[in-house]
This record gives sequence, structure tokens and C-alpha cells, in this order.
Amino acid sequence: MRTFLLSSLAACLLVLPLGAQASDRPKAEALVKEGIAFMKSNGKDAFLGEVHKGSGRFHAKPGNPLYLFVYDLNGVVLAHGAESNLLGVNRLNVKDPDGTQYVKENIAVGQKKGGGWSDYKRMNPDTRKIEHKTSFCLVENGVLVGCGIYK
Repeated sequence: MRTFLLSSLAACLLVLPLGAQASDRPKAEALVKEGIAFMKSNGKDAFLGEVHKGSGRFHAKPGNPLYLFVYDLNGVVLAHGAESNLLGVNRLNVKDPDGTQYVKENIAVGQKKGGGWSDYKRMNPDTRKIEHKTSFCLVENGVLVGCGIYK
């Protein structure tokens, strides 16, 4: 009986991170679509400012790790909701530890009808470790808008 309980507890602990990731996917996708709606209503410049400023509604906040990132289709960072130091940097050829050029992949996936998900590895700012990440990406009005979650 004790072995069964320990096995059950271990199984639950292994599944918890997967459940958290699955529940965050709709939130990430919704944030991208909310950002695009904001851009359509308020203009691209207002949208970029809202993503980039620390108090903006699309910027990472304590207790809410979701944020938007915005690139032009050449891979230049137009706004970033967590790393303001990336503004203006061309990241088109940046690779993750496995060699995935994830910005190129994000743009390609985002150009598909309805957007899509892209998987890569990136340093998680909370844990300071390289972790698997998946991002929902959608191209609108000549820019890539994305939001990622760690798996």
C-alpha cells in the first residue's frame, strides 16, 4: 500500500507541470490576440509603447509571467515585454542551445493563417536555467507578435 501511495504521489508531481503548461497556452494565445486588437484600435506606435513600458498591460509583472514580444519580419526587436535591452537588436539568426533559429521559426509559424506554436529553449528569467519554451506567434500589420510559456 505504501509503495502504491508513493508511486501515485510521484506520478501526480510529474504531471503537475504539464497541467500548468496546458492551462497557460490559451492565456498566451489570448494575450497575443488582445495585443493585436489593441494595435488595430490604437495604432502600431501606441501598441509598441504599451508592450515595452514596464507598467504596460503587455509587460511582465510580478505574479504574471506572460508578456508580449514584437519583432519586424527581419528579426529586429520592436518591443519586448520583459527584456527592454533587446530593443532594436536584430535577432533573426539567434540560436538556442540545440541550434534552433527560433526567431526565424517564430516568424515562419506566425505567418501561417491563424498563427501557431513554436518550440525552442531559452533561459527562464525566474529559474535562471535553460528550459523548454513554446510561443504562440501571429504576424499582423507587418510585425510578429508572440507570447511564450515555459514547459
